[in-house]
Amino acid sequence: MSDQPQPQQPYPAPAQPGAGAPVPPPAPPYATPPQQGYQPAAYPPPAYGYGGGFPQQKTNTLSIVSMIASIVGFIWILPVIGSIAGVVMGHISLSQIKRTGEKGRGMALAGLIVGYAGLALAIIGIIAFASFVGWAIEQESYNSYSSSF
Repeated sequence: MSDQPQPQQPYPAPAQPGAGAPVPPPAPPYATPPQQGYQPAAYPPPAYGYGGGFPQQKTNTLSIVSMIASIVGFIWILPVIGSIAGVVMGHISLSQIKRTGEKGRGMALAGLIVGYAGLALAIIGIIAFASFVGWAIEQESYNSYSSSF
């Protein structure tokens, strides 16, 4: 009696009888979503050559100058001037980096640390030099008193 294939139902039968509306058929496995028109790229294309092309974040210039001034002040003849300049520029660049979100925080911190270390060593050096001069003057005064007797 059933030599003919039975027609398929447009929707599969619900799992439980009387459960509600019929369930729609599943989407085809390789269906593509409908296009909404031309979508521009989320980022600008690379400017030169192949690949790359993401814009690089700017480094704060004052942080670079702070680090260089502190290093030069640590090594050079007048350590106080370079160290003070490095410390001042380091603090200014840290506030700029916090406000603008630029790169260079590590260089600004390096400028501060080396600048403060240079200032501390300069102060210790000045105290040691003054102590030596005082000691030398005191030794000279003892020698002059002892030679008069």
